[in-house]
Amino acid sequence: MANRLADATSPYLLQHRDNPVDWWPWCDEAFAEARRRDVPVLISVGYAACHWCHVMAHESFEDEAIAAQLNEGFVAIKVDREERPDVDAVYMTATQAMTGQGGWPMTVFATPGGDPFFCGTYFPKQQFGRLLTSVTTAWRDQRDEVVKQGAAVVEAVGGAQLVGGPTAPISAELLAAAAEGLAKEHDQTYGGFGGAPKFPPHMNLLFLLRHHERTGSAEALELARHAGEQMARGGIYDQLAGGFARYAVDAHWTVPHFEKMLYDNALLLRVYTQLWRLTGDVLARRVADETAEFLLRDLGTPAGGLASALDADTDGEEGLTYAWTPVQLTEALGAEDGEWAADLFRVTVAGTFEHGKSVLVLGRDIDAADPELVERWQDVRTRLLAARSERPQPARDDKVVAAWNGLAITALAEHGVLTGSASSRAAAISLAGVLAERHLVDGRLRRVSRDGRVGAPVGVLDDYGCVAEGFLAVHQITADPRWLRLAGGLLDVALAHFRTPSGGFYDTADDAEKLLTRPADPTDNATPSGLAAICSALVSYAALTGETAYREAADAALATVGPLIEGHPRFAGYSAMVAEAALAGPYEIAIATDDLDDPLVTEAYREAPAGTVIVAGAPELPGVPLLADRPMIDGKPTAYVCRGFVCDRPVTSPKDLLARLVR
Repeated sequence: MANRLADATSPYLLQHRDNPVDWWPWCDEAFAEARRRDVPVLISVGYAACHWCHVMAHESFEDEAIAAQLNEGFVAIKVDREERPDVDAVYMTATQAMTGQGGWPMTVFATPGGDPFFCGTYFPKQQFGRLLTSVTTAWRDQRDEVVKQGAAVVEAVGGAQLVGGPTAPISAELLAAAAEGLAKEHDQTYGGFGGAPKFPPHMNLLFLLRHHERTGSAEALELARHAGEQMARGGIYDQLAGGFARYAVDAHWTVPHFEKMLYDNALLLRVYTQLWRLTGDVLARRVADETAEFLLRDLGTPAGGLASALDADTDGEEGLTYAWTPVQLTEALGAEDGEWAADLFRVTVAGTFEHGKSVLVLGRDIDAADPELVERWQDVRTRLLAARSERPQPARDDKVVAAWNGLAITALAEHGVLTGSASSRAAAISLAGVLAERHLVDGRLRRVSRDGRVGAPVGVLDDYGCVAEGFLAVHQITADPRWLRLAGGLLDVALAHFRTPSGGFYDTADDAEKLLTRPADPTDNATPSGLAAICSALVSYAALTGETAYREAADAALATVGPLIEGHPRFAGYSAMVAEAALAGPYEIAIATDDLDDPLVTEAYREAPAGTVIVAGAPELPGVPLLADRPMIDGKPTAYVCRGFVCDRPVTSPKDLLARLVR
């Protein structure tokens, strides 16, 4: 026997390639080996930036005695949840059904047929060793009961993922109830929703911003603004280098779990870009710019594409790179600036983190300060970041995930066109090219690549939805028909291979690997649900092409999550965001022009509600339906404003365009 992870594309699997455990990757051969040896299977699921995954690996999987016990009595399979979200979803449902909770690392004992019969998460070394002994004994002496329990779990998992429940068509009343539900859970002191641990509610904020634009709700805008400000000034935001951590362990955003994920930062880039567009807030603009810079600087990979994450740990210690003491500030800045920085960033002798260290937070409003103070602050940040760069740095999970890069493409395209950032615009186009040329294989998406080599796992629904969204965003900022055509192809695959009989969507294709059940989870988790992402792309594609069948498919799918949006909006923020665009029309704006810098174009992007589709380009541009039969009037740039496939008369002045967008 031998460890079989050396050739994996997943950085998480590669972290375990030197374990004395005889790991298998997820494959049919592993289960066949379990049947041949007549032993149970251990399925261990995690991801590269997971702190407790590292702890369990160090305590148990690097231990010779534990490894020997595993190798003798089990076939051990290691799974990267980010590479195989379908496998993760099925066994996470089983874990939650058996234990009432879930998380990573996820530890599942299963029959050679894959039926789970005992599930858990992190186990300390001694407890894990005893568990291995107990499972081995039960498999030997109580096989019938073990198999029966596994069958019962499989039945429960299947029941939990049944589709075809109650529906509710999207309406103004339903979305108002969702906004009201979020307002009831709002933390009036620190912003956001719920208590510790506190995750950035990016998808809920995107919904609230669109709700504000459609209804004029001041409360919805304030909920989003308050959360945005508190997060930006907290320790969850990297005050030196930009970018957000995965979550805060407290309710006031001070101490983060230090991993930085691509998907969080892509979604938050959209939040802060839209906050700035709607309010003109200088803090929101700065955070948007710095988050875009973080994505390109710290997550860009040599082969193209954006890496998945920065690790929570540095040399096995959380916060080693990021936390400071007053003495360390003085060493980096000198006595006077060190004392000033300690006051500004609230670094105390007692510390806000561990071992007398503090996480940097922005203790007061510095963006609106006088120019000399702002200049001092920027100088201090630059010097502290230089000092921090000399410390050990967290590892990086450099696999490129299609869905998460799709989210980044959309965010960068929005940031580029709204702020005028040439780097964000160019990055969005470049990333789209990477996905089209590397991840799109024979018309179907592959989920991951690494070092320019595409991995075996096939794309799941959120890959199709998020990448199609990204392609449509690039089509709008370039008027290049290639991206519209590619997005349409992805949506056609989704409609042909992922739809449920009730009009919703499964998370896996009908011709994908058969698992215990076929997952169909409509709830948002760390990322948008696949259903929400595909609906977003369907709504935009229909508006851009005039092909109403795609809109009808989106409306049918959104109706399947209507009760979820209304009753549990915190878990359906992205679907609610899409529903806002659908209910608003969405607006469709075609601008016939030879000058993309014309004020008419700028006004359209700045003033049109989020969710609007906009294409500006030469009249009658081939392959661009939104510009078809829409000439310039009297040789002037001309905007054609439509809503829900119904159009107003064309306008040639920014003032008249704005009047078309006011309800």
